Amino acid sequence: MAFKVAIVGRPNVGKSTLFNRLVGRRIALVDDTPGVTRDRRVHPARLQDLRFDVIDTAGFEDAAAATLEGRMRAQTESAIAEADLVLFMIDGRAGLMPDDRRFAEVVRRTSKPVVLVVNKADVRSAANGVLEAWNLGIGEPIGISAEHGTGLPDLRDAIAAIMEGHGTGEEEPAAPELLPEAAMPGDDIDPDAEDIGYDPTKPIRVAVVGRPNAGKSTLINTLLGEERMLTGPEAGITRDSISVDWSWRGRDIKLFDTAGMRRKAKVQEKLERLSVADTLRAIRFAEIVIVVFDATMPFEKQDLQIADLIIREGRAPVIAFNKWDLIENRQETLAELREKTERLLPQARGLKAVPVSAETGKGLDRLMDAALETHEVWNRRIPTGPLNRWLERASAQHPPPAVAGRRLKVKYISQIKTRPPGFVVSCSRPESMPQSYVRYLTNGLREAFDIHGVPIRLALRASENPYAGRAKKKK
Repeated sequence: MAFKVAIVGRPNVGKSTLFNRLVGRRIALVDDTPGVTRDRRVHPARLQDLRFDVIDTAGFEDAAAATLEGRMRAQTESAIAEADLVLFMIDGRAGLMPDDRRFAEVVRRTSKPVVLVVNKADVRSAANGVLEAWNLGIGEPIGISAEHGTGLPDLRDAIAAIMEGHGTGEEEPAAPELLPEAAMPGDDIDPDAEDIGYDPTKPIRVAVVGRPNAGKSTLINTLLGEERMLTGPEAGITRDSISVDWSWRGRDIKLFDTAGMRRKAKVQEKLERLSVADTLRAIRFAEIVIVVFDATMPFEKQDLQIADLIIREGRAPVIAFNKWDLIENRQETLAELREKTERLLPQARGLKAVPVSAETGKGLDRLMDAALETHEVWNRRIPTGPLNRWLERASAQHPPPAVAGRRLKVKYISQIKTRPPGFVVSCSRPESMPQSYVRYLTNGLREAFDIHGVPIRLALRASENPYAGRAKKKK
């Protein structure tokens, strides 16, 4: 098991900045606003030759357990409990604060090894803060700048000494090349990469998205069977896209909890813009995207825009009608919701929609079954022979129209990609082909080959003329 290092401290001392520095990517959101991080996040990290897992945590705040700050503190305490080493961070420019003393006592009581880190020590005014840190009585303070990377060799030595005592001090093989900043965890996996046949054992990436307070984090917690994500009645609790490794019926799944997406006109604050951008990245790098609708007020304009975005990105969508335990006339409501799904989201006809209750866990097995079935359809490849036999029947039953007195001809079809299924139709004058006929072919493909619930890409191209470019011979 990997050695785990938790970064803890007051809000806005630079924990997420150090986390990003150790991970080598800008994964955690960073802003001047205190309390940006709320959920704990775990990711493999490297510091020179050391390899370990680092945990980013919410800022320690002295608050009642029932409040949002109190629940954030409980998440941080859970991170300390699972860590092998605690990096206790203070702000060198601000100096030692009363909260630092209280939280240092909390960390000391855990009996976990502690390294005292004084951040923002790259400025002259921070020298006093480094000296004051001795008063905490938890060891020699190490001055660093998480933003600029100074002081990290000293931090490496302090961590290495504890890892050696823990029996994990040996150097591990070199890590792969680090990806650019502003990347999501696992961005090195291409969700559009072609598969040779469908592998039902291959890990998949599932993002859970929706409007604020639709129940996304509660749904993930119920799937995991633990309070892994911070939840509560307040809207907009989740800010970062948090990934969690999970296994369902033997299938490895990486779950992404995301921030709620409001209408663009309502997103004014910089921090919320960063959260929405993080959610968009999670969608682009996911394979399955579960869109959580609030069943008590479904199909708001924002719900439809989120679903349309997922389809345009080519991901495989599944709808979860959450809070089903609050619905009274369930059969009637379900029939109405499914009719609206077909009518309002024709871009992915046959989209799977499952009623669930994230609070009670009802319907979550059916939701995961639907997600895996949709994932298989999203990866489906159809042989060229059956495709062209179908095209011959479809064009004979409904021939292409005549444009400017000349009838269009469709000649050949082949599948060029999966994830989502993509096809190319060879035809005469593709620029003149009406969109209504393209929709006819797309819907025919869905019905003939059972490609329901995922987007289909259908491109037209002109058939090549073997005599093009040849000069006419004179007699």
